[in-house]
Amino acid sequence: MTTSANPLLDFSNLPLFDAVRPEHVAPAIEALLAEANTALEAATAAEFPAQWSAMAKVLDVATERLGSAWGTVSHLNSVADTPELRAAYNAALPAVTEFWTRLGADERLYAKYKQMDPSQLTPEQRQAHKNAMRGFVLGGAELQGEAKARFAAIQERQAELGQKYSENALDATDAFAYYAQSDELDGVPDDVKAATRAAAEAEGKTGHKLTLKLPCYLPVLQFAHSSALRERLYRAYVTRASDQADGDAVKYDNTPLMQELLALRQEEARLLDKPDFATLSLVPKMADSPAQVIAFLRDLAARARPYAEQDLADMRAFAASELGLSDPQAWDWPYIAEKLKEARYAFSEQEVKPYFTAPKVLAGLFKIIETLFDVAIRADSAPVWHPKVEFFRLERGGQLVGQFYLDLGARTGKRGGAWMDDVRTRWLRPDTGALQTPVAHLVCNFAEGVNGQPPLLTHDDVITLFHEFGHGLHHLLTQVNERDVSGISGVEWDAVELPSQFMENFCWEWEVLKYMTAHVDTGEPLPRALFEKMLAAKNFQSGLQTLRQIEFSLFDMLLHQGQMPGNDVMALLRQVRNEVSLLQPPAYHRMPHTFSHIFAGGYAAGYYSYKWAEVLSADAYAAFEEAGNPLDPAMGRRYLEAILEAGGSRPAVESFKAFRGREPQIDALLRHQGMAA
Repeated sequence: MTTSANPLLDFSNLPLFDAVRPEHVAPAIEALLAEANTALEAATAAEFPAQWSAMAKVLDVATERLGSAWGTVSHLNSVADTPELRAAYNAALPAVTEFWTRLGADERLYAKYKQMDPSQLTPEQRQAHKNAMRGFVLGGAELQGEAKARFAAIQERQAELGQKYSENALDATDAFAYYAQSDELDGVPDDVKAATRAAAEAEGKTGHKLTLKLPCYLPVLQFAHSSALRERLYRAYVTRASDQADGDAVKYDNTPLMQELLALRQEEARLLDKPDFATLSLVPKMADSPAQVIAFLRDLAARARPYAEQDLADMRAFAASELGLSDPQAWDWPYIAEKLKEARYAFSEQEVKPYFTAPKVLAGLFKIIETLFDVAIRADSAPVWHPKVEFFRLERGGQLVGQFYLDLGARTGKRGGAWMDDVRTRWLRPDTGALQTPVAHLVCNFAEGVNGQPPLLTHDDVITLFHEFGHGLHHLLTQVNERDVSGISGVEWDAVELPSQFMENFCWEWEVLKYMTAHVDTGEPLPRALFEKMLAAKNFQSGLQTLRQIEFSLFDMLLHQGQMPGNDVMALLRQVRNEVSLLQPPAYHRMPHTFSHIFAGGYAAGYYSYKWAEVLSADAYAAFEEAGNPLDPAMGRRYLEAILEAGGSRPAVESFKAFRGREPQIDALLRHQGMAA
């Protein structure tokens, strides 16, 4: 198939998302794999010079083309899943995985890198070279014979299992629907009722179509007066992709995939002479050892526990006295929490929601970015995968800095959650000498607007949007020209959440919010009095929320140390909950079966990164608080230069110290979350 006939082979500009079809995948990937293999053979030939620039010009250019095309296919598989595309993706996945595994374990290539003289490299190249040398060791380049073959087989099988896990989670979520009558939805917000009624009508049915997508599921749990309805959705949600699912849905059970993945990860660690996968996972991260991470988590749990105990006592008392619930069940807690918050602060998320229209929030977000980081954000055009996807460009002094796609709406065939991914990386290209500017995907799953209105966001949605933009800015505003340490590339995994969590802080600043709110009907900005109620409620139940994140993080770390009683994932989770949690869910609850972060999303033995990086992000934001102005351009410039522009070109702690002038401290995090002594 020629380039003109196959959009995946067209690298002249941005990916042709609108033109890619399932039948394009196999021929394009086969051609690019052949090209990459040819480049690998050339670069490892005896006569090929052991020079960084020569290697980049031959091998990196070929592998970048492969990575770009496969990235396009992977992205479409995440946001526009069809049976045909899924089949094409899965058919190509083993060959792609095999190539990257073989590349990372190639002894000849490793030898070339060993021969390179770091003193002849730029500082950026030296960091990239150091990472590459470590990567060869972690990629099995020092293994021999059967061990090397087994390592490669493990990588291929893990990729296959992770993909199947993700598919099961998506399919199990999409498979559920309950058609409720109007009287069952008493208490549910009007915009949710309108959306669910429209969904039912689109199928020619009466009533309201309820799904397990978060824009539907969460409001039902928080606001529906019917405990029976809440229980129905709760049980379906927490048993997704598990052995506890109802009826035919049990076919999506992820149990055997999880067991096999965990066994393979432990085997991989042993092949690389590490005691367990948790230890292996931390080699390229900031944290030194699983013991250090576990101590950090347990210390934070001890600090949060008194606040969490008070949170729970308050809810129990309120449920008994005001709601007639003397024995609350798991599906009651979100409802109790929402009612208590309304009673205590005269504030509800639903009261705020009409002020956060997506266009106004975006305009406000863009204004912050433009003010702090001296860029202009403009609408741009590019081929997209769905009509609702938008495309933008960042400029500074009239020069293009980067571009990004924005895909905000939840829909069938799009995996849940929110994420940033790179389309291409800033790189002074060795083949053309031209500077390639970075491009990012920013993806969320918000409710669509109904009845001609723009989408309305909860304040939590706004925080999620700011979070993903923090990742995006890290990728887009880098000034590093070496691809492997440009933007988020080469940044330690447990520091990569710093810029994302940093951006969340702006969602609590009056000087920011007043410019990014406008009531959907009146256009009036958020009233100051309502903002003060939001602020008062900010740390509502922060103790319980902190313990919940520690539960996930500790479970993940102990799981990958192999600390499972009887090799039983659920037994370990019960053990962790007994240690750190105050609420035990029902026995049928199966959180691990949709814990995609650690089974399909790259966070294995790394989920602690969110809390670890929160220490960094809170401490970094405290510099703006100390300056007395969250939008201080001088402080923004310092943060831009020390953190965002530096990307992965130096260790994250060096970037942090360049900004703050000292080591990170936990005080700001505890203060921000209302848990300071």
